[in-house]
Amino acid sequence: MDKREIEYKIVELKDEYLQLQHNLEKLESVKGNLHPLEKRLTAIEEELSTLNTMLRDL
Repeated sequence: MDKREIEYKIVELKDEYLQLQHNLEKLESVKGNLHPLEKRLTAIEEELSTLNTMLRDL
C-alpha cells in the first residue's frame, strides 16, 4: 500500500468507527446485544494502529 491508500483506509475506518459508536449508544439505551459491535470496534482499533504504524514507517 502506498501513502495515499493508507490514509484513505484510515479515513474510512474512522468513519466506520464513529458510526458504530453511535449505533452502540443506541443499542445500550434499548438493552440490545452489544458484543458484535464491541468486537468490530476492537478490530478497527487494531487495524488503525497497524495502518498508523505503516504510515509512520514510510
